[in-house]
Amino acid sequence: MSEVDYALHQKVQQVSNLVVRLSEQVGNVSGQVAAVESHQQQTRTELQELRAEFLAFVRTAQLTANVQRAETRIGVIQDQVDHEFGHHRTVRRTAVGMLQAFDLGLVSEDTVRQVGDQLMLQTPRYWLAPALVALASWSADDRALCEKAVEEAFRRAPDRTSLFFALVLRRQGRREAAVRWLRHYLAAQDPAALGREFAVILESIAQGAFGLAGRELLDRTLTGWRENLLDDADAQQRQITRWRGEVDSLVPASTAAEFPRLAQVSPQWPRLDDVLRRARVHRPLTERYRAVMDHAVRPSERIEDAVDDILDQLVSNYDNEELPLRRDLAFHHAVIDHGGDLDAARTAADADAASYDETLDYLTVQTTAALNPAAIGTSAATRQLAVAACHEWFAQAHAGFTRDYRAAVPPDVEAHFGTGYTVAARTFQLPSWTGSFTLAMEELEKSLTAHWDRHAAPFIAGYAFPWVRKAAPLALTLAGILVIIGSFRMTAALIIAAIVGAVWGLVLYNGSQTARRLQDDARTILDSAKLESVHQLRAASAELTDWKAKLAAAEETEPACRELIRSLRTAMSGGSRFEGRTVAKEETAS
Repeated sequence: MSEVDYALHQKVQQVSNLVVRLSEQVGNVSGQVAAVESHQQQTRTELQELRAEFLAFVRTAQLTANVQRAETRIGVIQDQVDHEFGHHRTVRRTAVGMLQAFDLGLVSEDTVRQVGDQLMLQTPRYWLAPALVALASWSADDRALCEKAVEEAFRRAPDRTSLFFALVLRRQGRREAAVRWLRHYLAAQDPAALGREFAVILESIAQGAFGLAGRELLDRTLTGWRENLLDDADAQQRQITRWRGEVDSLVPASTAAEFPRLAQVSPQWPRLDDVLRRARVHRPLTERYRAVMDHAVRPSERIEDAVDDILDQLVSNYDNEELPLRRDLAFHHAVIDHGGDLDAARTAADADAASYDETLDYLTVQTTAALNPAAIGTSAATRQLAVAACHEWFAQAHAGFTRDYRAAVPPDVEAHFGTGYTVAARTFQLPSWTGSFTLAMEELEKSLTAHWDRHAAPFIAGYAFPWVRKAAPLALTLAGILVIIGSFRMTAALIIAAIVGAVWGLVLYNGSQTARRLQDDARTILDSAKLESVHQLRAASAELTDWKAKLAAAEETEPACRELIRSLRTAMSGGSRFEGRTVAKEETAS
């Protein structure tokens, strides 16, 4: 072999060795790429789960922080109330105690002087202080001081003072004078702008505090007010809206945990969820108001005790100056009640905002006494009367609530698939597929499977090894070797062509094997995804059937709720359940 042939043979051998090593490295890299892609997919999934857990943690931390801030604010506001209005409590504690002292004849001139000096100094703007001074001086037969104290009490709060003396006179058995004070009070009232003390009137009706004459006066007056206000459609709608808010407040949390597959694949899920949650309101609504109406309220044996209770309510109810602080307190208590959810707390507080207005129309007073008696300080007995009086608004709110969620039931429930999948560093995006559950499940499965096959096949085929494109350079290279080198050394050209062809072919073979593995992996992943989507479709269909059954079960409780509301028309048609006691006492007295 000549030196040229030997040198050429050495070069060819070196090239062959390099190609073999390159081929081995390509095979190793292909395996590593597949492993990296697998790890990437796992890492992506873990990152998504970690993100969801982190967001849940952040949300929980926010809710906890909101509750803690609300608790702190409640303490601060309560301290402010105690600091600014704490002296009022002293006067309030004195009021009923002084009335009880009258019963025992324990009020003396010294007591009058002591009460007057102390209370007037401690509460220079509070109406109850001069009212109590007037009461004490009246008992001690100090006419001048009594008249002066009455004038001062009227200057500070004429409405509350009128009610206070009407109740005191009723307590002392001076029925005619008590009704006269009550008549003056009612004549001065605007039913569209009643003071917060008017809740005492409702309490007096519930307790039968003013006797037959007082009851007739109240019935006549309040019936006239109600008829006039009912001519205002906006006023009625405001009450219906508040009752609708009461019904809405009982809507439970999302039912997604009960129907996870349906929630995942159905575009109509938000409506389905809302419908079922609202249908489940009838039972707790029925239970709540049956408990309210069935609550046994034991009347006091003596009318004096009943009036004492009403007087205690009148004097203990906070004044208008306290309303801004009380409104803030109500909001922060709502934050705690709703577990730190500020939006839910704000909605609840806004729904009851009317309870903290300085003036309320008569219809709103009734609604507030029925929905939130604590806001105006009325008793369980008054709440029963108020709920019965509001039965028309309650019925309309419930009917509208039921009508709205029934109308929201989607006429057609569909399944939707269109998820993206990462396969060997490529992303396969399944084109959107939507199928209606009104079709037979066999037909839906067939359609979904065909959709998968139709769009997955081209994607999988894209991993096929491009033999024509990859082999063309080899053919050109071999032809060049035979032409160029074969023109002066055919044997060497054949040897070189054989070596290059063998090595290059090995590289192409390894590439084709790698492509086949990727293609098989893609087929396996997409076949698994297709099977999973079919399983999801079946599970969603089964959950839709379950959803319909649970909706039907919830709907079965609606007639009982409607019947309870209808029964409110006659629940208190005979008036207060305490009036029999009042009538008997008056007949005895006469």
